[in-house]
Amino acid sequence: MKKHLFLYPLFFLLTFPFCNAQKNVSTFVIEAPQLQSTKKIWLYLPENYNATTKKYPVLYLHDAQNLFDASTSYAGEWRIDETLDSLKAEVIVVGIAHGNEKRIDELTPFKHEEYGGGGAASYLDFIVNTLKPRIDSTYRTKTGKYNTAIGGSSLGGLVSYYAALQYPKVFGKAMVFSPSFWFNPALYVQTEKLKTLKTKLYFMCGDAESETMVSDMNKMVDLVNDKRCSCEHLTKKVVVIGGKHNEKLWAREFAKAYLWLF
Repeated sequence: MKKHLFLYPLFFLLTFPFCNAQKNVSTFVIEAPQLQSTKKIWLYLPENYNATTKKYPVLYLHDAQNLFDASTSYAGEWRIDETLDSLKAEVIVVGIAHGNEKRIDELTPFKHEEYGGGGAASYLDFIVNTLKPRIDSTYRTKTGKYNTAIGGSSLGGLVSYYAALQYPKVFGKAMVFSPSFWFNPALYVQTEKLKTLKTKLYFMCGDAESETMVSDMNKMVDLVNDKRCSCEHLTKKVVVIGGKHNEKLWAREFAKAYLWLF
């Protein structure tokens, strides 16, 4: 049964007052008119941000509750801040909190006959036309597409790939972890119809996630690679032996994906 591969965060709707994230992680709330709500945003700045005048690339990640702080996560955090600090990474990370009961709607491109959803267009509109301008005007960012990435896991992986298709002039890189392509198989057709796809894509999943996770991802990778020459080195595919559908896998693989993309 595939239902558990995307529904588990819906049961974690509490907001915790404590934050165990590093000192270079902060949060703010922004109006999201496209979603008729507000969004809590988690922001990671490089350790040397305030000591330089450099501009930095930006990585937008979904499900921010699970990225930086174990106390707000569903089943463990990705340890994004600790990992990037250890790498002395020069990148700004913008984590977007999922909408709790609205998560499925926000992170899925098309409606599923059983689970609903299909509101990703509005969610991505918010990121591209409301959140990104705010980030670019407030922080020292490199704004071009090759310095702007998007990523996530499960439905977050699905919507990150969709973002690469819908906004190729905005997102030049995408981190596609454990993508729930089964939820919207129409994305296979959409990919087949593409004339070209220049986005740098990092696909990753574990072979113990579900019966079809690896084959579903491989099918999409093959379609993507049909649109470009392998000599361009724009696609990376990783299948983790024994990897399960959880934060432990995504946390462990994040550094490798970041280093390849950036």
